[in-house]
Amino acid sequence: MNAIQPSLHHALHSWPVDARDALPLALWDAASISAATGGVASNQFQAAGVEMDSRDVRPGDLFVALKGDAMDGHRFIPQAFAKGAVAAITDRPIDFPHVLVRDTTQALHDLAHAARDRSDAVRIAVTGSVGKTGVKEAIFNSLDRVGRGAAHRSVRSYNNHVGVPLSLARMPARARYGVFEMGMNHAGEIAPLSAHVRPNVALITTIAPAHIENLGSIEAIADEKAQIFTGLVDGGTAVIPADTEMADRLIGHARALGVKTVTFGRSENADVRLLDAIRQPHGGALITTDLGDTRLCYTIAEPGEHWIGNSLGVMVAVRAAGGDLASAGLAMAEMGGLKGRGARFQIAANGGKVLLIDESYNANPASMRATLASLGQTPATRRIAVLGTMGELGDFADKFHRQLAAPLAEAKIDHAILVGEGMRALAAQLGKGTPDSLGFAPSFTHCDDADQAILALEEFGMTGGDAVLVKGSNFMGLGRLVSHFTSAQK
Repeated sequence: MNAIQPSLHHALHSWPVDARDALPLALWDAASISAATGGVASNQFQAAGVEMDSRDVRPGDLFVALKGDAMDGHRFIPQAFAKGAVAAITDRPIDFPHVLVRDTTQALHDLAHAARDRSDAVRIAVTGSVGKTGVKEAIFNSLDRVGRGAAHRSVRSYNNHVGVPLSLARMPARARYGVFEMGMNHAGEIAPLSAHVRPNVALITTIAPAHIENLGSIEAIADEKAQIFTGLVDGGTAVIPADTEMADRLIGHARALGVKTVTFGRSENADVRLLDAIRQPHGGALITTDLGDTRLCYTIAEPGEHWIGNSLGVMVAVRAAGGDLASAGLAMAEMGGLKGRGARFQIAANGGKVLLIDESYNANPASMRATLASLGQTPATRRIAVLGTMGELGDFADKFHRQLAAPLAEAKIDHAILVGEGMRALAAQLGKGTPDSLGFAPSFTHCDDADQAILALEEFGMTGGDAVLVKGSNFMGLGRLVSHFTSAQK
């Protein structure tokens, strides 16, 4: 025992020094919040998290009492403290520990900027018409795999004018990477989000007619998404999908800002190009890609053609952020679907198990086509699609819903349950009974809402070997259908 003590003593004194060791362990304390916001703290405290919704507060959180047009977070301060909040940011004195500021929304922005500036984390911003949440999660998993806790990301779909600064304010000082999703419904929304984050890497997944009701054209959508490049730091990288028809437009925006561009996709002109994709029997694929200076082979667990392209964008972003590509490959090989965005369930039915694919959170014409194509490649006795109305299509709604008839036939969908007013156009198209070139026309049922869809699926009857896709815009509430059938298995 005595013989090894000197070497142990030396080892303890030789522990490697990291500059992050000097950074605080607590996410925020009263003094740092006051310094960031210019506010006045009533008490000394330390906070482990930041929350704006009193229902989601966890012990140790800082509650930010935001004020909106229809709601004032100050009304919910007692509930926040009852759930374990240690302090609040408020614009009026309260009988709980707090930091008093002039404007709580501005204070949240100030806190976000302070979190950004105190950390040397490499920041990655992700937007796009389709797939941004999944890609954000894949980049996070790739970067966090090297060292648990090394990466931070926005949770859920916190991608708007409140969610992005909240996600930034939650970033620990010791984080090495931060991954932030950015969404929009109208013109002028992306640039302020990018200005908050000031990313080192900005990735666009693809451009498709999502929110076309508000923007009017696919070109306008591309122009708005390209505003993510405006916040890039000096030396930052714009990651652009080469296969979209808007690729040259996106590249033009990036080059006008003087930032580095890296394109990815199947296109021969792509900087990072797909060489081969061998689909696996139960979903996913083995990918071979040319990175320009080297080739890389890796496996993805997520099924579907869209994930093949997404994985290239992930690899480009990870490389641009200084991450490890081998770890990224392992992360994507293990990644499962997210709730409402590709989660897969095996549910019991007569004759065996039924595969239920949950895509109930979001839908637009491009994602509908992609997920229907993926369902068509899924081994199954029968393929059933429960499709909800796609929102924010405006005057284009009937056209885009009717156009789903072709991908339904191409995927050899045996039965479609169409849900919501917008799906009447597709029902009318399918009602014409026009088969595809191979003589295939799916049967269908139209329902008004999710509750009717549950009854329709029960009446149709699922049997072992079936594969069921549930997809629609979130306002259709098809998550209730997923919960109905999956909860019965518990």
